[in-house]
Amino acid sequence: MINSPSYSASQPEQPHGAGAEGAGPGQALPPPPPMPPYPAALPRMRWWQRHAVRVGLLVGLLTVSGGIILALVREQTGTHGFLVGLGLALLPVPLLLAVFRWVEAVEPGPWRNLVFCFAWGACAAALIAIVANTLATEWLVGSTLEPFAGGDEPLKPDAIGATYVAPVVEESAKAVSVLLIFLFRRQHFRGLLDGAVTAGLTGAGFAFTENILYLGNAFGRDQLTGDSGMASVTAATFFVRIVLSPFAHPLFTLLTGIGFGLAARTPGRRRVRRALLPLAGLLLSMGMHGLWNGSATLMGPFGFLIVYALVMVPVFGLSVWLLVWARADVLRAVRTHLPAYVAAGWLAPTEPAALGTMNARHLARDHAKHSGGRKAVRALAAYQRDATTLAVLRRRGERGQADPDFVDRERALLNSLWERRETIRPAQLHAARLLAPPAPAMWLPPQQGGWGWGAPYGAPGWGGAAWGGPWAGQGPAQAPAGPPAPQSWPYTPPPHIPPQQR
Repeated sequence: MINSPSYSASQPEQPHGAGAEGAGPGQALPPPPPMPPYPAALPRMRWWQRHAVRVGLLVGLLTVSGGIILALVREQTGTHGFLVGLGLALLPVPLLLAVFRWVEAVEPGPWRNLVFCFAWGACAAALIAIVANTLATEWLVGSTLEPFAGGDEPLKPDAIGATYVAPVVEESAKAVSVLLIFLFRRQHFRGLLDGAVTAGLTGAGFAFTENILYLGNAFGRDQLTGDSGMASVTAATFFVRIVLSPFAHPLFTLLTGIGFGLAARTPGRRRVRRALLPLAGLLLSMGMHGLWNGSATLMGPFGFLIVYALVMVPVFGLSVWLLVWARADVLRAVRTHLPAYVAAGWLAPTEPAALGTMNARHLARDHAKHSGGRKAVRALAAYQRDATTLAVLRRRGERGQADPDFVDRERALLNSLWERRETIRPAQLHAARLLAPPAPAMWLPPQQGGWGWGAPYGAPGWGGAAWGGPWAGQGPAQAPAGPPAPQSWPYTPPPHIPPQQR
């Protein structure tokens, strides 16, 4: 174990004749070197820097925004319209949540981030949009466009606002949640999948509130005209917003999330690219949102169908393909880059294969649920998440994209995996036996006191045949409680990492 140097209150007295160069017998020894100063006291944390204060302010902001938007929507739709719109707007929400949970299942993040994104879209972003859209449209039409309007055809404020104002205001308001996660929860924002999930859930929350407003207003209009059934405005609005385009707002915001996800995968030294990628994604989302709104207001009776068929459907299909590819890419990284830690003894030989497929992960979780209960399931979920993050981190290092905190993050993840090894071991072995390919036969010359470093076919026990490791040949009683603190890390760092970061 490596211990940091300690300093006593006084230096030990040295014998005469033993001292600095030039101090002979009977001569006075030079004074000892000055003691290192005690570390300065940490600066006192300001009240607004406390985590609890920030969380409380954020929750309060979302609560107040939700109350205001609830009152505004109810005022516009009426009580009956609000209830009808709420019931119909809830229908696509479980589907959207299930889709984005499936996307992030390979590398799940904290549920608090997901709740925040949905709440921001439904409350804060919706409130910003409902206020700013009206003010910006009135300013644009009244002060800017109206003096230049000519001809007999009057300006259409609603069409102009929906096509040119709403996309800019709404996509900017929704992008704030992605930006906040990117800046303040950086350890949970690792790539395309995290950007897509945070952006998609924000868009789903915004669409939920907007659907309440549109469906509630449609119901109120039907109440005035007496229309009902399939010929009603409510049925038409439901068909367009809930059946044809439930993914519209999540798809727009998804482009912003992809930009942030690409920025998260960009090395920190390329600051210009990291700044331009989110901006490009935001501009694309605004453009697509404006095209979608303009197709229903400015492009005639068939504009909506043309844009839906030629733009929305292809972009939706391309986005689905990209998310499926990103999931497969993360699993591929697990199978490719975790063997380095198998060779070092931190993981079992069968674990990269058991962690590299979703089928094996589900089998392991089912076994943990029936054998160890919720505690084992939570430990296994954390183990799978940390192993995935470790594989992606090492891939970045081998590509020359390591951040300055690479070694610290890698060591923390390895220690986290090691602490949970006993809890997750039965479930991992169960999944490995069912799905993982058998490890090839391997012979290593025996060494004194064991079967060799990382031998996958050692003696029975934790370091034995099933798991291997630096303590192969030791039974459960003799295996140490954790890995020793080595003089050098027990594996070769990625070749592109500078020596000072190893």
